[in-house]
Formats: sequence, structure tokens, C-alpha cells
Amino acid sequence: MAPNDPKQGGGFFASIASSISNFGSAMTKSVNGLLGYEGLEVVNPEGGTEDAEEEARRGRWKQEDRDSYWKMMQKYIGSDVTSMVTLPVLIFEPMSMLQKMAELMEYSYLLDLADECEDPYMRLVYTTSWAISVYYAYQRTWKPFNPILGETYEMVNHGGITFLAEQVSHHPPMSAGHAENEHFIYDISSKVKTKFLGNSIDIYPLGRTRVTLKRDGAVFELVPPPTKVNNLIFGRTWVDSPGEMIMTNLTTGDKAVLYFQPCGWFGAGRYEIDGYVYNSAEEPKILMTGKWNESMSYQPCDSEGEPLPGTELKESWRLAEAPKNDKFQYTHFAHKINSFDTAPKKLLASDSRLRPDRYALEQGDLSKAGFEKSSLEERQRAEKKNREDKGHKFTPKWFDFTNEVAATPWGDLEVYQYNGKYDEHRAAVDSSSSTEEIDVKSTEFNPWQYEDLAAN
Repeated sequence: MAPNDPKQGGGFFASIASSISNFGSAMTKSVNGLLGYEGLEVVNPEGGTEDAEEEARRGRWKQEDRDSYWKMMQKYIGSDVTSMVTLPVLIFEPMSMLQKMAELMEYSYLLDLADECEDPYMRLVYTTSWAISVYYAYQRTWKPFNPILGETYEMVNHGGITFLAEQVSHHPPMSAGHAENEHFIYDISSKVKTKFLGNSIDIYPLGRTRVTLKRDGAVFELVPPPTKVNNLIFGRTWVDSPGEMIMTNLTTGDKAVLYFQPCGWFGAGRYEIDGYVYNSAEEPKILMTGKWNESMSYQPCDSEGEPLPGTELKESWRLAEAPKNDKFQYTHFAHKINSFDTAPKKLLASDSRLRPDRYALEQGDLSKAGFEKSSLEERQRAEKKNREDKGHKFTPKWFDFTNEVAATPWGDLEVYQYNGKYDEHRAAVDSSSSTEEIDVKSTEFNPWQYEDLAAN
């Protein structure tokens, strides 16, 4: 690592991280004044310690809901709760996790630029800016629905991309995704590990994300930082992702290492990212700086990480304007993901848009959304029993399980590979001579492999 690594101080980013890192513990305060909740920590991202008690009384939970939730959850402190508990629909957003995976495609033009670019270091600037661009969407504090086993999400009509995701495992929950246009191929096997801490939860991304640029076949691999969701019960829920992001060009050995600053007193450092693009000899070539909720910029640097004379910061990415006062803090692209405008002809019946609980929540009917969510979960358990009674094993349709195991900073990951069958399916549908108009919104959600459950 270069001597002016942003985490170490010195160079262009001298002392930024060291000054901010001292703030984190000082802005946290235990909820000692509320009987039965002693020891839970409340973090106000916009303040200090003196207003933690006041912050504790804010948030979206009604007291009776909060008390019920805490009674259910307190036994899980210290545990991985990825699929252990059933959560109330009042904290959900009308989107499946498969749809949330597609939000990474909003600024896919950056991958197009990387493919067209000759400069190997600028390729890393563009691919890393693309990876950072989704964090504005990730800061939403509403929980997406867990996908049903066999559920899918398809997206077209954006940047020439065809995107497909499928829930390939239920225990542990795993998703696989594939996207492609004329410039790049994107593949992901996604799994998370969590640690529930009472009023917060740590989320560790065990996924493997790879991008292949089509012009010369260069392969890039992403290792994102962990995420922390603060104030789950007390206070206003907010998200932070302090730590290191690494984007490696597996073909050349070049890489970008960026540090997401932790949020400090009165919001100091929140959103800020600093780091460098290095060559294969780990010499800094380009510095990068910005905020994940605004923009990223870059500038050529010398071997000490200092900006080269005669150069200036140039912008590589800027956040698109978002809707004002949106109930779920959706971007315009998130609304596009949820709409049928991005759905292909003859949408798969397993698509997330067709989930009745998601649709009911989108319409504002929490009671119906909760009922439909419970019904889907019950049906999923019934299908599992039916499958196991018959000695059958679930097999994904569009992705194949491989024998490859990928190492991540937080554990090993089983890798799924796109099998190409969706391309064949889509080509057959698109070439069909049928002129029959289908009201896709009336299609019944059907991710199930056993049709005889349809009447249950």
C-alpha cells in the first residue's frame, strides 16, 4: 500500500481518517433512562452525546410495536438473523431484494465508458464510480421483501441492458444475478451475514461481484465494505458503510482501494470517500475523492499520492436528481424498477413485480400486505415439505450451482453461474408471431415448482 493510503494519513488526505475515527464512540449513548431497554445504544448522525436521549424517542415505531418487536428480538442479540425472524410489514418497502440488486444498473453507462476506455487506470475510476453510485439507494432504511425460492426479476429498456436475478437458495438465502449489454457482462452470487446488536445490525456482504468488459475481456472484481444499520428500535434509522472498498482488475493486477469514512460528531465525515487507483506494483496513479450521496472526482497523482502539477480534479460521476419527499426515499430509477415499463414481453410469472404483498404495500394497504406476506411464507414452507417428501431437490432455472467456492473477507461463498437458458427463452418469446395482448399485471405470481399447491 502507498505511504499515503487514506487510512494511514499523510499525502493528499492527511489526517482525515484519524481525526474522524475518534468521533464514533463519542456520538453513541446507551438508553439508560427507559426501563427495560438499558444498554441499547442510540446514535444520532447529526448530533453528539447530549441529545441521544431525545433521539431515542424518535423513529417510525409506535410504542406498542416497538415493545413487541423488542420482546421478540432481544434473544437474538449477537446472532446472525438473516433468515431467523419474521418482521412486521410496517418496516418494509414495496420492493423485493432481487429488485434492489438491479439498482446497481442505474449508472451502467459508467461500465460502458470503462469498456470504451484505453487507459487502464481510468477503467478503474469508472468501474469504481459505478460501484459507489448505488450507495445512495442503499441508504434507504426500509427493508425489501425477502425473495421466495424460485422468484425472479427481469429488467429491460435501460441502457440496452438485459438484467435477470433469481433466488437460488432459501437456507441460507442466496440470490444470483446476470446483466449484459454490448459493452459488459455483470455476474453476482449474493449472500449476506448479519450480527444483531439490539438497536443496530451489522451486515457483511459475502457476495462475489464480477464485471467483464467485452472489448478485451478484462475482468473486474468488487469487494464492498460492510454496512451498519443504526437505531433499529430507538431513534431514526440510518445507514453507514464505514470501511474499505476494493475493485481489482483480475486481468492486469491493477486495483482501486477506497475508504468510506465513518460518520462522526454532528455528521463529520459522513458520506465521504477517499482513495487511490494503484498499478500492479501498488504504486498510486490516480487519487479519487467525493461523497457517495453526491459525486466522485479523480486526479492523476505522483508516487507519493500528491496531485500532479498542471492537473485538476475532474468529475467521474454525479448523483441524478431524486424525487422530493418520496415516501420510501425512492430514486426515479427505483420507481422505474418497480414499474412494468421495464418489464419484457411475456414477463415470467415468478417476477417480483407480481408479488401480491409487494403490490398491496405499494398501494398503501398494510393489512393486506401483511396477510399476503404471511400467505406466501406459509406456501413456501408447504412447497418445501412437498419437495422433501418426494425426495426432490430445488434446482434454479436460470443459474447453475458450481463447485467453485469464493473466499471473501467474511467467509466462503458458493458460486452460481448464469447458464444462458434465459437468453434462449427470451429469444423464443421475442420471435413469437403471437399478437395476443396480455395484461401482465393480472398474471398470478408463481415461483413454485409444484403446481398442485396452486389450489392450497
